[in-house]
Amino acid sequence: MELDIRHLRAVCAIEDTGSLHKAARQLGLTQPALSTQLRRIEAFVGGPLFTRERTGCRATPLGRILLTRARPLIDGLGTLVDEARAVAAATAEGPGRLRIGSTASRALPGWLRRLRANAEFLGTEPTLRVDVSAHALLRRVAEGGLDVAFVHEVEGSPLRMPPGLVWRVLVEREPQFVSLSTDHPAAGRSVVRLSDLAGDRWMVDPTVDGEWDGLLRALRSAGLQPRVLHGDYLTAASLVATGEVVALCQPTSRSRTDMAIRPLYGDPVGVRLLLAARSETLLDAVLPDLRAAYGEAARQAPAYHFQEDPV
Repeated sequence: MELDIRHLRAVCAIEDTGSLHKAARQLGLTQPALSTQLRRIEAFVGGPLFTRERTGCRATPLGRILLTRARPLIDGLGTLVDEARAVAAATAEGPGRLRIGSTASRALPGWLRRLRANAEFLGTEPTLRVDVSAHALLRRVAEGGLDVAFVHEVEGSPLRMPPGLVWRVLVEREPQFVSLSTDHPAAGRSVVRLSDLAGDRWMVDPTVDGEWDGLLRALRSAGLQPRVLHGDYLTAASLVATGEVVALCQPTSRSRTDMAIRPLYGDPVGVRLLLAARSETLLDAVLPDLRAAYGEAARQAPAYHFQEDPV
């Protein structure tokens, strides 16, 4: 046996969730299968990685060393795959493509639909690259790998805009909402206070520029010491639906039968939405469609009282 990325992800999941049962559910495995996998990993490295307690699993000193080394490797592999796919896509696309980069947004489908409808006018068809890191997208625009980037800037964590880029503000301050399971006690309220979530675990994606810092500032200002798990948006949605965690979300997000989207009292966390490019002309060409698409997404979210700026 040799350690591979699958084993490292399993160890990180056990640490993040605090139990074999929850980690197995997050990884899509049965608990016996994960237990067997953990025993093989521990046999390979030569010692126990976790102690099993009534309250869950706690990393041993050996486990903490492995976790410290594992997380950068997992993140680095993700970056490597993203960069390889970007190069392959750029090679396949050839000329005549409007290369769009974006952080996650409900406005993207409407924006792409409008750009494709205007392709004859713009003289190009759009392609899309989504990344959790606004800084990574902005760098790609500056280096010529993308033409335009739609990104969000978390309040209190300003983005470093590379030299040579120009930008426009789409929304000066978008309040961030909270997603929670529909059977959560606070889900019955139209507006949720941070104090209503004092006993909950939060899930954040540490690779999203500024998100963890923004949430931590808000929680500490409310006098709360958060319990935090790290994971991506897809994992967060799954755990929110089962009541394991709560998470920040965009106000354009939509409630589901198993998940409620609610505003936070006082809007303690906000982001600024920006569109960046190397050319003023390109910004002026694509911004109106993005503004219209964002307004459409906002109107479809009943709890988001978005006031569109006059064009």
